[in-house]
Amino acid sequence: MKDKKRVKIAISIGDINGIGLELAIKNHDYISTIASPIYCINQYMLSQAYKLCGIEKIKNFDIFPTKGEFDISPGINTKEAGLYSYNSFQDAISLVKNGKADAICTMPINKNSWNMANINYIGHTDMLRDIFKKDAIMMMGCDKLFVALYTEHIALKDVPKEINKDRLKKFFHHFYNCVKDKNPKIGVLALNPHASDGGIIGDEEIEINKAADETNQALNKDIFSQALVPDVAFVKQNREKFDYFIAMYHDIALSPLKALYFEEVINISLNLPILRTSVGHGTAFDKAYKNIKLSNRSYINAIRYIKEHFDTCR
Repeated sequence: MKDKKRVKIAISIGDINGIGLELAIKNHDYISTIASPIYCINQYMLSQAYKLCGIEKIKNFDIFPTKGEFDISPGINTKEAGLYSYNSFQDAISLVKNGKADAICTMPINKNSWNMANINYIGHTDMLRDIFKKDAIMMMGCDKLFVALYTEHIALKDVPKEINKDRLKKFFHHFYNCVKDKNPKIGVLALNPHASDGGIIGDEEIEINKAADETNQALNKDIFSQALVPDVAFVKQNREKFDYFIAMYHDIALSPLKALYFEEVINISLNLPILRTSVGHGTAFDKAYKNIKLSNRSYINAIRYIKEHFDTCR
């Protein structure tokens, strides 16, 4: 049971050549009213960012000094920035594991920069999955719509190979155990157009439906739907009917989600021993350090989600 002190959030700054650190700096005053942020960045790099942002040093900007010194190159992929974002994330994880922070909020990385730095992870979720040896679940959304991804960053041609009843059942059980409401309505999207039209287009929906049925039977509850036709799954009527959705692959979920609520979307890692949220957007290299107004809604929502989670748990 946590005490009533403010939640401590380790913030990994993401790709320093993008907008992550700029968002952190420019929103520090507000974030500090609802949480106690600890930024994983050293003073050398932070001083450069202050200068690029055209602002004075911020008082009470609590940092954990992630190692690395190099020149910030706004809007450019570099291996130095890739390695630094990786190390910043590692430091954030260590802070939580060692009890120095309660949760993690991550700013956006650039996958090309990680690749240039020879980092063998596709992204944050892959790394968390490996570190904690857990089947981490990626869920994205906002209060209006949350969607979990059964598969994430894999080639579309490989998705059908993953549609297996037993794997789906395991995923469904993990996801159910992670949501607060124990009687949710969860819409499960089909893989194929028209949910395969009874097997005319494909047979993956047979596996999806069996997994939903058997999971519901095991829970003795009507939680998971039969496979929904993907092109109408997110119409207003369905968004009002279901509390969460599960999609078989990345774009079938995130294309409509971001079309509807792009600036509000956050990323949440479920089924882990720690809580991690992230902004739902990318590095926006084209906007970094150009002294233009940046939308902070996703960042604020990611921090608020953590605060609300811990307020509920106290």
